[in-house]
Amino acid sequence: MTPADLAELLRGTTAKVLAERGLDPSVLPAELTVERPRNPEHGDYSTNVAMRIGKAAGVNPRDLAGWLAAALVATDGIATADVAGPGFLNIRLDASAQGAILEAVLAAGAAYGSSTALAASKINLEFVSANPTGPIHLGGTRWAAVGDALGRILAAQGATVTREYYFNDHGAQIDRFADSLIAAATGAPTPENGYAGAYIADIAAAVVAKHPDVLSLPADQQRETFRATGVELMFAHIKSTLHEFGTDFDVYTSETTMFSSGAVDRAVAQLKESGSLFEADGAWWLRTTDFGDDKDRVVIKSDGTSAYVAGDIAYFIDKRARGHNLCIYMLGADHHGYIGRLKAIAAALGDDPATVEVLIGQMVNLVRDGVAVKMSKRAGTVITLDDLVEAIGVDAARYALVRSSVNTSIDIDLALWTKQNDENPVLYVQYAHARLRSVERNAADLGVQSANPDFSLLDSEHEGELIRTIGEYPRVVASAANLREPHRIARYLEELAGAYHRFYGACRILPIGDEAPNQLHTARLALCGATRQVLANGLTLLGVSAPEQM
Repeated sequence: MTPADLAELLRGTTAKVLAERGLDPSVLPAELTVERPRNPEHGDYSTNVAMRIGKAAGVNPRDLAGWLAAALVATDGIATADVAGPGFLNIRLDASAQGAILEAVLAAGAAYGSSTALAASKINLEFVSANPTGPIHLGGTRWAAVGDALGRILAAQGATVTREYYFNDHGAQIDRFADSLIAAATGAPTPENGYAGAYIADIAAAVVAKHPDVLSLPADQQRETFRATGVELMFAHIKSTLHEFGTDFDVYTSETTMFSSGAVDRAVAQLKESGSLFEADGAWWLRTTDFGDDKDRVVIKSDGTSAYVAGDIAYFIDKRARGHNLCIYMLGADHHGYIGRLKAIAAALGDDPATVEVLIGQMVNLVRDGVAVKMSKRAGTVITLDDLVEAIGVDAARYALVRSSVNTSIDIDLALWTKQNDENPVLYVQYAHARLRSVERNAADLGVQSANPDFSLLDSEHEGELIRTIGEYPRVVASAANLREPHRIARYLEELAGAYHRFYGACRILPIGDEAPNQLHTARLALCGATRQVLANGLTLLGVSAPEQM
């Protein structure tokens, strides 16, 4: 019996009990909460349904819990049901009922934990979107890991997800980038507010190699050549780095195309026609304060040039025109103002602000010997994705970045994430998977099969804990998707790995010596197979490998 099955049984039982006692079953909420109690001595699962509906039903919650307990213990699969406190109900399943969890895992395989709950959602997930003026820094690297994991999780819940990178190749930062390349190519000092670092010299040399006459061109042509080719080379490096990190995108959208295609002009015309733009001080402003923003935003400056927000407006229209009914923006810690701004843009365009979600990621620090590492070898000023991968590897980097809520700043301790023992969280989880593969190989050598297991034999404390932990996985994935919190899966995998390691230490899985394989060996081997499957499924959602051996 899976937690979902138990919730459905509880709903039906509660409705029946209420009806039998002349009470109104309509007081039942849409969803009933079934949770694993913190203290396993209290039972396998607990529910507060009696406390939630007792008052509305006109009955003492503890009395209602007692009626429910009596009805549940008369049901197949329920071993005990006890009332606690003011009306909590603690439920313990029998071993055969818990076996349904393992049957569900083994039948679904790689699809276990997936659902169609978000099948109606067509989601545009924009993340990283770093300017093509330098390598991906640690903040962008966090989004590369978290955004990719979130895309996988949303897709696993049935959503159609477009992973998109907004390529900021327009504006003053690109001018500074081009000027920095020219300075490096000519041996001049880096311009004020320009870009420095060894990568600038490398790209400048590559531009000259590709265009040998570039330094003899007129100034405007020279600048445009360094701009266009430099951006092309920088972005090629960014895409390559992200790919090696396991993060790829479905769509790359250029900011410049928002202007060159006329999309910005059309957006401005649309807003003028709707009356959402007003003119003041020679500029055109979007009246975003009418829709909850902290201030109105300049769209067309007094000199006639477009402000940055003009591209944002055109880009949102573009996303919606492509059929996305939810646009998720994953932005850095210094972009809090974009939450109100982007929602106000949607409202000003006559759209539902709920079609916009903005996730803000906090800072990431790399720490060695308790001291923050400050400088990159290549970038000169910041730590980059390449630096992090070089220091701890792709799997550890992705896991370290996904493991914590994006609402909190994190310190990545190089000493911890390079340890080759169970203190390293990613190795702790991966080792559980590798150990399970080893068990399966040894079982094959011994002729132990996992076919037709009798799961009613798995009645020990450690077996029950492991089975119930496995049963939580679908709910964890659903929560991670609905709350946009991939870290829930990482923490769950550590819990599952811990339950498995405890089971492994307490329960002998395979026969030893001259012992013949028996039904208990078969059942425990099937339990191992289900555990390994869930570990592999969860690691896949995080974009982390599930090693065969370590």
